[in-house]
Amino acid sequence: MLKIGEKGAIPQNDNETYAIAPHIPCGIVTPDLLRKIADVSERYNAKAIKLTGATRMAIVGLKEEDIDGAWEDLGLDKGAAVGMCVRSIRACPGTTFCKLGKQDALGIGMKLDEKYHALELPGKFKMAVSGCKLSCSESWVRDVGLIGFPEGWTLTIGGNVGMLPRIGKELTTGLDDDQAMKAVDKVVQFYSDNAKRGERLGKMIERIGLAPFKEAL
Repeated sequence: MLKIGEKGAIPQNDNETYAIAPHIPCGIVTPDLLRKIADVSERYNAKAIKLTGATRMAIVGLKEEDIDGAWEDLGLDKGAAVGMCVRSIRACPGTTFCKLGKQDALGIGMKLDEKYHALELPGKFKMAVSGCKLSCSESWVRDVGLIGFPEGWTLTIGGNVGMLPRIGKELTTGLDDDQAMKAVDKVVQFYSDNAKRGERLGKMIERIGLAPFKEAL
């Protein structure tokens, strides 16, 4: 029998109900998906539907006995909201929808999501893709951030928000889409192979410096 956490359920402050957050790659939804989430929320008397900072839609206030039924009715994967793994990738509209976009943030974001979402790593790991230097997806404060410029992608690493916020370090610039994906892969692999358990990427950079990551590229 699965534990509550393994069911993708997060205890709420009333100590009686739970929230579930289906995986919604890069926050792109369809009218049918919105209807399904609304219908399931209503069917199980959820207290709220909350848009999260990771562009998910959390169904809040479910009873424990309704968690399995809600997931079955949704027919969606669980969002990686807790644990030491890659969380949902954030991406702005990029060149798909935004006139300011310089690079295809949604395209790269979807590829990163497909490859890395929920991947277990030594510590919590967040990624964001921004199609221009305005960095609407807050790429500078993610473990891995991609920022689009006319000449290509800039890759930043080691940023995070929280009790000790950090601005990411610029690792390399001028990458095309394929180069960006390969560079991210090398950063993730180096982190996976060398980080201490529970160590965020920014802390690792403090410990060993930026040079080993540049050499890994």
